[in-house]
Amino acid sequence: MRIAMIGTGYVGLVSGTCFSEFGIDVVCVDKDAAKIEKLHQNVMPIYEPGLEDLVADNVKAGRLSFTTDLTSAVKDADAVFIAVGTPSRRGDGHADLSYVYAAAEEIADAMTGYTVIVTKSTVPVGTGDEVEAIIKKRRPDAEFDVVSNPEFLREGSAINDFMRPDRVVIGTESDRARHVMKQLYRVLYLIETPIVFTSRRTSELIKYAGNTFLATKITFINEIADLCEKVGADVHDVAKGIGLDGRIGKKFLHPGPGYGGSCFPKDTLALVKTARDYDAPLRIVETVVDVNDKRKKAMAERVVKACGGSVKGKTVGVLGLTFKPNTDDMRDSPSLDIIPALVEAGAIVRAFDPEGMHEAKKMLPAITYCDDAQSTLKDADVLVLITEWNEFRALGTDRLKKLLKAPVVVDLRNVWDPAEMREAGFTYVSIGRP
Repeated sequence: MRIAMIGTGYVGLVSGTCFSEFGIDVVCVDKDAAKIEKLHQNVMPIYEPGLEDLVADNVKAGRLSFTTDLTSAVKDADAVFIAVGTPSRRGDGHADLSYVYAAAEEIADAMTGYTVIVTKSTVPVGTGDEVEAIIKKRRPDAEFDVVSNPEFLREGSAINDFMRPDRVVIGTESDRARHVMKQLYRVLYLIETPIVFTSRRTSELIKYAGNTFLATKITFINEIADLCEKVGADVHDVAKGIGLDGRIGKKFLHPGPGYGGSCFPKDTLALVKTARDYDAPLRIVETVVDVNDKRKKAMAERVVKACGGSVKGKTVGVLGLTFKPNTDDMRDSPSLDIIPALVEAGAIVRAFDPEGMHEAKKMLPAITYCDDAQSTLKDADVLVLITEWNEFRALGTDRLKKLLKAPVVVDLRNVWDPAEMREAGFTYVSIGRP
């Protein structure tokens, strides 16, 4: 089989590469000629563990290629995946579908013979209907089906998530399209991965409902963490105690500075907007969005308080800038709220992130970037941990004490043990622990 993947961003590049690993011929398409040229040189536009080697292997095997020519990629394809960006639209928070609709128009002009058009991008309910209408208008003679096939990839473990997923969701009521999709995912059928077939609109909603539920779990445990601090309880024990209940589960019950990234912030906003449009407001989700936004902004106050009420003229050493470890993604990272607030309060901020500094420099220009954790913390008045990269966990109390001017640590990911830090003489602030 042959597929075309429109878009070589996070979803498109990972999905296209993994499909090629399944033995399918894949052509990845992007309008950005510079990005395609770099991919020809095996230079990845994103950081994802294992992706570079997987791309190189499948290019060498002749199953994976890259081009800016959409027409040539689409004309002989059995299926065409739309994997372009759907960022939040300014003003109302709805998903910006302009890239999706533009791709649909180009696909309509290029396809020959029966083609399955698959929306892999995260899109609001009803988008598939609009894509179908666009193609029918431009090509009333064309044979095609539009299918919803949402992605459930976690940055940092996306390859494993694609190759060994919890489930695959496919939205179509066409037997012909269902047959094509079964062939594409045949490898996963063989290992008995649950394949959930639904209507197209149901599939579109599953993606948003799943991400919103996870965002709600994160926000819930963050609010419980605040209560734990007030009453002298330990949020980690609370999370363990409730997470062992099979109806709740232990995942996404990790307290921190608030969720960020490419999915949760925009997807919660988009679902809120869709619900309002259909006069079925989601009050829980609206509250989740509001609480998370306020939480990220409030984290800087913890740093100021730990420094005796003022950071003016003080050097703040920040470890971690991305929204989570094992990615270079800075989108909606808590650091984008915390660091500007500290700078505004008069702090001198130095920062280090193993993979995210190239992107961070575009968004946080008013700080100093260092080459490693040691130079970041040298003679700093306070350490602020925002992202829990593994290499930061190895920084023991002895090394921290030698590096820092003052033994003050604000740990927003609960990496270190409170008792050990206090015993070592640190002023130690964490999340939800007495």
